[in-house]
Amino acid sequence: MLRATTFGLIVLAAGGAMAQPASPPDGAKAAPVAMDTSKAAISTDKAQLGDRWVYELRDEITGTIKATRTQVITALTPNEIRVQFTSTALPKEGTFVYDRSWNLLTNTPWKYLPSDGTGVQAPLAVGKTWSFRADEVNSTTGAMLKRSGTSKILGQETVTTRAGTFETFKIETSYSRVSTKDPSRKVEITATGWYAPSISHWVKRNTVTRSEHLLRDKGSVELVEYRHKD
Repeated sequence: MLRATTFGLIVLAAGGAMAQPASPPDGAKAAPVAMDTSKAAISTDKAQLGDRWVYELRDEITGTIKATRTQVITALTPNEIRVQFTSTALPKEGTFVYDRSWNLLTNTPWKYLPSDGTGVQAPLAVGKTWSFRADEVNSTTGAMLKRSGTSKILGQETVTTRAGTFETFKIETSYSRVSTKDPSRKVEITATGWYAPSISHWVKRNTVTRSEHLLRDKGSVELVEYRHKD
């Protein structure tokens, strides 16, 4: 199972330098939230119990909508964020566990040690880069993969989706996944995401997966609705 499976499930960091807008009703569009670009860096930690995001998952090769996924924060601790999801496609429901920077820790049956590395590193600042390494362990089969990669904040962009208009940081994450039993089975993944500090989550994320120098998957995740619990 070397195919990337979590390209829309990501993202928060410690801190909180931006004012939080009032929550719109379910399904309402949000007004643009201005960033204070006079500051060298912006940090984010605004996750609240009950925060809810609805995403549309699309296959960009065929142009078809694969699913609609709803994610809700159901538990918060100083170290973890637990998110329950429901989907119109398999799997229909499940739970993701993240650290407080939205790095994935558990996506049953997979565990990421210490984490999958695809979160957001605070404080946010254009040009910032970081790297990560992790083990992926399948608790059912015992299979293990090695992953390593880097992330870079490329810039700040205004992004409009069906959920509204958001000021975002554009972040590119590139990483590889390699089977410990067969190192020749290597998968290269590039995820380009637009993270909005005002809602503590991704507004959009595009993912390209290649193996043996061939395109294997090209998908996108886009926010269509959200609710923030004050």
